[in-house]
Amino acid sequence: MAKMQANQMRAGMVIEFEGQRYTILKQNIMIPGKGAAVIQVEMRNIKSGAKKDQRWRTADTVERLETADEEFTFSYMDGEQIVLMHPETFEQTHVSTGILGDRLPFLVEGMTVQVRLIEGEPVAMTLPESVVLEVTEADPVVKGQTASSSYKPAVLSNGVKTMVPPFVTAGDRIVVKTEDASYVERAK
Repeated sequence: MAKMQANQMRAGMVIEFEGQRYTILKQNIMIPGKGAAVIQVEMRNIKSGAKKDQRWRTADTVERLETADEEFTFSYMDGEQIVLMHPETFEQTHVSTGILGDRLPFLVEGMTVQVRLIEGEPVAMTLPESVVLEVTEADPVVKGQTASSSYKPAVLSNGVKTMVPPFVTAGDRIVVKTEDASYVERAK
């Protein structure tokens, strides 16, 4: 942790305030008619996600936290923990599955993920934009349905349900977005 003056805060920085960690979203310096300038800061609580507006005088000091974005390789699941390996040091890092929420099923062995660390502690994880998965179940095409008219329900090998074009059948490998499980294309 390092102290800095309030007027040095910038979007993307992480600070500690009243025992909580916040990401700075935006800041404005406001100069009132008389008196000292103040910094108006919009920030988001990292744990709760709640937004907060806070004002500081320019001379006030705040605690800035060290942040780093690093790539890790997903090794395996250990109960409620995701075990990641640093590709250069081969050190293992354990992260709670809660960090990914409903994107957890898209974590594939050997996948490279981006992890945001604050003071060395993982606080967020980003998956690649898309992943290749096998379709394990797909509804048959309804007679008379045209190829372009509508998507049909399918289940992916990670258990996630999605909608696929009529020509996709069980056993096909398809590319889906990790964000919302939407179909991109057939895997090459």
